[in-house]
Amino acid sequence: MKALKSFMATFVAALFIISACQKENGGSATSEQASVTAHSALGNLKDKSGAAQVRWDIISVDLPITTLNPGGVAYASAITGSVLVPDWKIKFTGSGTFVAPSSSGTSGAVTGGGTWETFSGATSTGSGTYEVTSLASWVFANFATVTFIDNIGNVNERANGTAVLVIEYSDGSHGTLGVGCHGPGAPDGIEEGVIATKGYVTYWTGEVPTGSADKNRTVFHVRRNL
Repeated sequence: MKALKSFMATFVAALFIISACQKENGGSATSEQASVTAHSALGNLKDKSGAAQVRWDIISVDLPITTLNPGGVAYASAITGSVLVPDWKIKFTGSGTFVAPSSSGTSGAVTGGGTWETFSGATSTGSGTYEVTSLASWVFANFATVTFIDNIGNVNERANGTAVLVIEYSDGSHGTLGVGCHGPGAPDGIEEGVIATKGYVTYWTGEVPTGSADKNRTVFHVRRNL
């Protein structure tokens, strides 16, 4: 619970540095970068200061889980505060890469994005794509302990942790995407799945993954240059 509260505090703090991150790194993410696949981009990112090179994915799995694949979906919801208005929900797909400074600071060395769709109850209220423009926070927890068939990256590089990404939605709104991976061997307190903001809306309730549905799961792959 302490680690979860720390992640939420980091996520909230990230909201206050979005503008600074965008001003500093706004020109670093281009449509050409967004079209580069996460896998090839990870191989091209250069680390000159011992920084971690990280790939993140919202994943798809078979059930029971034996194989990890790219191309999954994850949901988070926002409380409307009215009994007359159903809670809002947002759905994400996506993947990308970032270079996380050894100082645990922000970074503009990012690629990736995905799709989004918002809902009021069961009614779709908007959809489009999003692009990651910078990294607000990355906290490595540990490397995963159980071996799955990994169709995304090196099975020995799978990691648990949390990241907060600054993103731009295709409708012109801005926000953040929080990605948490609580895989095998993870310490207590990491919430598996995603949370997000879109404009002023806070989708801060992540949907919990279950053993009967292929959704709300993520994975990180982490490596360092020698």
